[in-house]
Amino acid sequence: MALQTWNSKDYEQNARFVTDLGMGVMDLLAPQPGEHILDLGCGDGVLTKKLADLVCSIVGADASPDFIQSAKNLGLDGRLMNGEALSFTEEFDAVFSNAALHWMKQKEKVSEGVYRALKPGGRFVAEMGGKGNIETFEKACRAALAKRGLLEKIPEPNYYPTAEEYGDLLTKQGFKVEYINFFERPTPLPKDAKAWLHTFRKSYVEELDPADVPLFLEEVQEAVRPKLCDARGHWTADYVRLRFKAIK
Repeated sequence: MALQTWNSKDYEQNARFVTDLGMGVMDLLAPQPGEHILDLGCGDGVLTKKLADLVCSIVGADASPDFIQSAKNLGLDGRLMNGEALSFTEEFDAVFSNAALHWMKQKEKVSEGVYRALKPGGRFVAEMGGKGNIETFEKACRAALAKRGLLEKIPEPNYYPTAEEYGDLLTKQGFKVEYINFFERPTPLPKDAKAWLHTFRKSYVEELDPADVPLFLEEVQEAVRPKLCDARGHWTADYVRLRFKAIK
């Protein structure tokens, strides 16, 4: 199975809305000057740079070599690291994450690593996809994969929990959950469904015969068009988000 891979140029063109919409969870973080913060799943570092401008010390961690190079190009301390295998011990005042935790399916290992990385009293503040996130896209993708006999070969790449599920996970790890919110956030897309698929479902696309990729993208786009595209041709994805703050 091909794992999800990321390309910074592609991300800039098709997914910058992810960074732009991260400002709400950054407000919940409320970073203070002098704090040492870990941005878990920092992506290309654009949102991390905003944090760095507010605090004295920030580390960006991501499993994508391309993203980490982009973060370093912004002058950031970028670490190539799997979020399911963090190597920090009581180093950070806060761990921050935006739109990344749902890519880390070994959720218990993530919570263990974050808990260990925080200083006593440190906070874990994040936003991720919640249950039902991009459901229209996913149903259409799975139907198209099933048609090609690939459904069993290619599992869904994400974990989208309810607030209760993730709150229980954090509590069992030892966190005190101060705030958790589950909400729908219909999200306008900069381009069409094909562009979104090319960026966020690359793990599906890379398993296809290259000659079949255009047909797959067209097939999925037309399947989701009735729900996600308006009469003017504007696309809006059915995003559902889970935002929380928990204290060690």
